[in-house]
Order: sequence, then C-alpha cells, then structure tokens
Amino acid sequence: MLLALALVLVWGANFSVQKAVFSALSPGGFLFARYLIMPACAVLLLWQQFGTRWPRLARAEIRALVRLGLMGHVLHVGLVTYGIHWSTAFSSSVILAVGPVFTLLLLRRAGYERLTRAQVAGVSVACAGVLVFLSDKLLAGRWQASSGDLVLLVAAAAFSAYTVAAKPLIEKHGGVTVMAYATLAASPVLVLLSLPAGLSVDWAAVSPAIWAGTLWAVIVSAFVGWLVWGWVNAVRGVARTAPLVYLMPPVAGLVAWAFMGESYTWVKLGGAAVTLAGVALAQFGRVR
Repeated sequence: MLLALALVLVWGANFSVQKAVFSALSPGGFLFARYLIMPACAVLLLWQQFGTRWPRLARAEIRALVRLGLMGHVLHVGLVTYGIHWSTAFSSSVILAVGPVFTLLLLRRAGYERLTRAQVAGVSVACAGVLVFLSDKLLAGRWQASSGDLVLLVAAAAFSAYTVAAKPLIEKHGGVTVMAYATLAASPVLVLLSLPAGLSVDWAAVSPAIWAGTLWAVIVSAFVGWLVWGWVNAVRGVARTAPLVYLMPPVAGLVAWAFMGESYTWVKLGGAAVTLAGVALAQFGRVR
C-alpha cells in the first residue's frame, strides 16, 4: 500500500512538472519527445516479458489495437497534454478525476453494468460539482483556462472509452501486451503530428532540469507508473486501491500552490470537494 501511496504522490506532482516542461518545449514538442521514448519502453517491456517470441494476434485484434492506440494515445494523451497546458495543475487533476463517471456511463451503455440509485445520484452530484468548480473561470472570462478544462473533460471521456474498449483484449492477452502494442501502434502517428513542433525546439539548448522533467513525466509517471499501478491492483485488489486516486487532486493542488504559485478560492475548493464526492459515490455506490 505504501507503493500505491508513493505512486499517487508521483502522479499528483506530475501535473506541475508537465506545466513546467510544456512552457519550455511547447505541448507539441513534449509529445514529439514522448513518442520517441515510449516505443523504446514498449519494446523493452515486451522483450522482458516474452523475449523474442511476442504474442501473435488475429487480424481483427490488430485492428482493434490500432483503434485503441488512436483513442488512448492520439486522442486522450494529445488532448490531456494541451488541456493541462491551457488550464492549471489543480484544475487538470480534478477534471481528469471525473473519468470514472464516464467509464460507468459507457459500461451502462454497453450493457456491462446497471446503475443503482446511488450511482445516478453520484453522477448528478459530480456534474454539479464540475459546474461549481468551473464557475470562477467562466465568470472571470478566463476563456483559455475554461477551454482547457473542457478539453480535459473530452480527454477523460476518451480514456474511459479506451478503458471499456480494451477490456476484452486485456482479459485475453493481458494488460502488458495491450498497453505495449497500443503504444507501438500510436507512436508513429503522434510523431508525425508533432513533428513541426518538435523540429522547432532547440534541443541542444534544453536545460538539464527540463530534460529531467520530461523523462520523469514520460518514463517514471506514465510508463513505469501504470505498470506499478497494475501490479498493485493485482496484489491488493482494485477495491482497496481505487480510493487512493482521490488523493491525487489534493496532492496536485498542494504541489501547484507550493511551487507554481497557484491560489484557490473557497468556491473552487468546494466545487472540487463536491466533484470528487460525486465521483466516489458513482464509482462505489453499488448494491452488493
């Protein structure tokens, strides 16, 4: 459990780290670097797990993995990167925490799960909390920050769609295979899309601190972080580890306040609390 708590601290701090990296490289420059690094990580992971005999997939499964790569990486990661850049670290963490609500609604639509009254109430409370949370930016006319939060909402929905669509493949081939293959499928597309931004960066002038932040965000937080989270879930059980995710926005808020100079009104803090309470109720309000 200590490992899971440490991972939540890493993920919470990563919002501020990414803000600093994006200001130096631009979001597109970061994506360019990220998807030159991620395929190498995926290949090393597959080699460590399977040696030279990687799992073989049927054509239909390959097509499904390509769609997963486009949904989970091109759409979700691309939107998250620009959304965090346009928004703030604390807002980004709160908005992305709404993801389980979208997952629940998609599972209901796909027929995998039925909503209880408590879950319907949780969805309603979470939506109300998001409106309260965004109200200060909307009333102040901070349109770029508001648009960043809306982009993050779409990104959260995209990741939920990825989660639901990946379920059959993960059950058959395992999470490592699906994550690595989806990464390999999406990386060439993202490198091409971010190529102009990547070429505009003077990489020789990038400071060691920015390089360290980039490697932290890509390798430690994203790649290793998700592997560790999957292992913790397998060992401790999802029911025991899932609530720890709700610690991430407070960690992100504290780190952003201490190192990025962010400040928060009582309305914003109240909206964040209501949002997280609604998400928790929607996620865990099941009848035994």
